[in-house]
Amino acid sequence: MTPEESGTGLLGPGWAGSPAASATDDTAYLRALLGAEAALTRAQAALGLAPARAATAVTEAADATRFDVRSLAERARGGGNPVIPLVADLTRAVGAEYGPYVHRGATSQDILDTAAMLVSVRTLDLVLADLARTERALARTAAAHRDTPMPGRTLTQHAVPTTFGLKAAGWRSLVLDARDRVTRVRDSLPAQLGGAAGTLTAFEAYGAEDTRALTEAFAREVGLVAPELPWHTLRTPIADLAGCLAFTAGALGKLAADVLTLSRTEIAEVGEGSGGGSSAMPHKANPVRSTLVAAAARRAPQLAATLYGSMAAEDERPAGAWHAEWEPLRDLLRLVGGAARDAAELTEGLRVDADAMRHHLDLTGGLIVSERLSAALTPVLGRARAKELLTELARRTRTEGRPLAELLAEQPESKDNARALGLEPDLDLDELTDPARGTGSAGTLTDRALERR
Repeated sequence: MTPEESGTGLLGPGWAGSPAASATDDTAYLRALLGAEAALTRAQAALGLAPARAATAVTEAADATRFDVRSLAERARGGGNPVIPLVADLTRAVGAEYGPYVHRGATSQDILDTAAMLVSVRTLDLVLADLARTERALARTAAAHRDTPMPGRTLTQHAVPTTFGLKAAGWRSLVLDARDRVTRVRDSLPAQLGGAAGTLTAFEAYGAEDTRALTEAFAREVGLVAPELPWHTLRTPIADLAGCLAFTAGALGKLAADVLTLSRTEIAEVGEGSGGGSSAMPHKANPVRSTLVAAAARRAPQLAATLYGSMAAEDERPAGAWHAEWEPLRDLLRLVGGAARDAAELTEGLRVDADAMRHHLDLTGGLIVSERLSAALTPVLGRARAKELLTELARRTRTEGRPLAELLAEQPESKDNARALGLEPDLDLDELTDPARGTGSAGTLTDRALERR
């Protein structure tokens, strides 16, 4: 099996075929590695440390189609990373005259770290585009269902009424939080340039009097931030990537978890626009997009943990800690890229059944508004009596199967004190026990959330 075939995503439907899959495949990494090598020669040429023709020759030779990815992967075992065989192949491709300017002064980690940052920036751009799609879809949904009442659920049970608009606005808030974190990390990712042990010694030996200027020139050539220090064992950029990617997976996972619950057959308050089929049950319309996002949210924390664990890297160049980062980082980028794509498709096609939501508000016979009733009756009956009365009536609602409003209307205290509650005698209980009237500040909170851009 070739490296390309191993990355087709047969067992990764969450990211297979996504823009992130192409942005992180072996060819994408090869392009980034070659781009870093060419940029280094151009940076040296810009400072007079290499002939301009060398920069041109290396840049022209750094064409990914001229290199055998499978061969590079197999030969990488010899030195433990793919840069070593790549430098040999690129040097031959450049030719004898300018070949000595390939990789001059650099170490393998300079090139591979820089390539990893390039791949990450390009993938994060794709993630941000899909997060923007998701945010826009959720904004429309939240506005459309600002006042659509539904049961609020805590610990799996009906709690108090809320609105679907507020729920969607909450999902959007998490998406915007993820966007902000991803943007900050993307805009801070640095190039890597330190030489063999992070001292830039070889560059000085080749005539670089100002290694800071060389680092800045290299960073400009590749389009990354110039680092303050070589970060061979100072892995803040990797940790930042781990954090923002794991957060994004979790934020989208919250949305997916809610949709999975609300789309159960017994609930059916929402549904995916086009569900997936089953190999055995023709009637199924599975919430596949939500399922794949949920799967990514479960895998991401463990991948991030590996990247965090690699921060404990010994010496000036580590044995194993650096190598342990490569695959988990790519897996995280792929997972989150795929999850962002699926979340966008999910939210753009989400179906909302307001009638089902309203029907479910009545399942408990009015008990879902008991908190509101308690607050309204306490000033009239006193806290102790209000609690005692509502506890007893709640018990009877469950055992007798009669609505709470009906039982409450039979209580002398309710009739005698109706006017004290500021309501007409025959209408007060209907209003107080209507779940649609008990959504509190949900509408205002939704409006406030939608003000965020």
